[in-house]
Amino acid sequence: MASKTAPRLFSEGPIERGGEKSLSPEQTHYLAHVLRLSPKDKVLIFNGVDGEWIAELKQGKGAFKVMPIEQTRPQTVAQDLIYAFAPLKHARMDYVVQKAVEMGASVLQPVLTARTVVNKVNVERAGANAIEAAEQCGILSVPAVLPPKKLKAILQEWGGSRLLIFCDESAEVSSPLSILHALSRGTPAAVLIGPEGGFTDEERHLIASKPFAHAISLGPRIMRADTAGVAALALYNAVLGDWR
Repeated sequence: MASKTAPRLFSEGPIERGGEKSLSPEQTHYLAHVLRLSPKDKVLIFNGVDGEWIAELKQGKGAFKVMPIEQTRPQTVAQDLIYAFAPLKHARMDYVVQKAVEMGASVLQPVLTARTVVNKVNVERAGANAIEAAEQCGILSVPAVLPPKKLKAILQEWGGSRLLIFCDESAEVSSPLSILHALSRGTPAAVLIGPEGGFTDEERHLIASKPFAHAISLGPRIMRADTAGVAALALYNAVLGDWR
C-alpha cells in the first residue's frame, strides 16, 4: 500500500485497475531523478473523474508507466466556485493560481479591467500551476483555467443564478460575514478580485448595478491583490463553502 506521503500525479485519461498508463517525460524525470523512485515503487494518481488510486511504477520505453492497483478515495464533486481575478505579474500570478486551487475554486477566470497591469496570461503555465497545486494538496479535481476576458463582457454573459461576491475596497467597512450569511447556501457563486490599482468608479458602479452582485469589504486595511484573494476565498468557504 502507498502511504499518504507517496507522490501524487495527475494523469489524464481513464483510470482502471490493472490498466497501464504512460507518464510524461517530465513526470518520469521527477520521479526517477528527483525522488529517486524505481519500478515497483508506489505512487498515487488521479484524473479528476475516477478518484485517487494507488499505482505501481513500471518501466516503459523511455518513460515510466503506472499500473493502477486499488482506489484509495472515490471522486468527490468539487464546489461550484469561480475565482475571477485581475492577472498579476510572474511569481505573484503563480501564487494566485496555486492558492485559489488550494482554497477550492473550480474555475479560474482572469479578468481584464481598466487598471489591469498584465493583459496577457500564459494559460498553459497557469494550468500547470493548478495541476501542481492539486497534486501537492490532495485535491481530486483540477480547476479549469479560462482565457482572460474583459470585465464588461463577463458581466454581460453572467448566468442569472450565480452569485457574484464583489470585493470592493471602497465599500463601507463592516462585517463581510453578515452579508455572506444573508446569501443562499448551495447557490453557484464567484469571487471577484480587482487589479492592484483597484476598480475604477465606472467599473464599480457597473458591477454594483447588477442584481447578482454583492459587495463586501475585506476590512480597514488595503490588501495586495493576491492577499485579498486568499482572504475572500477563506470568508466564502467559512460561510457558504465547504468549511461549514
